[in-house]
Amino acid sequence: MKIDNELVDKLAELSKLEFDEQAKKDLQKDLQKILDMVERLKEVNVDGVEPLIYMTDEKNVLRKDAVKDTVSKDEALSNAPQRDSDYFKVPKVLKK
Repeated sequence: MKIDNELVDKLAELSKLEFDEQAKKDLQKDLQKILDMVERLKEVNVDGVEPLIYMTDEKNVLRKDAVKDTVSKDEALSNAPQRDSDYFKVPKVLKK
């Protein structure tokens, strides 16, 4: 695939970007280098190589659940601006 001004203009339009002429030339060179690298990668023999799904062999490394100090219902409701017995009272936001 050849990177030309037409393709760069199309990409600029799709991405809502604007480039001056020098930036277009630089972008053409960079995109061509990327495509050349991808073409070189296609030459690599990957027969028998499993796809990499995870970066490490570790699975589900989680911390142990531990019971810690909790806030009682009365302590939590003590700072509520409005409450109704055992519940926080909040303004209505939906109309029927």
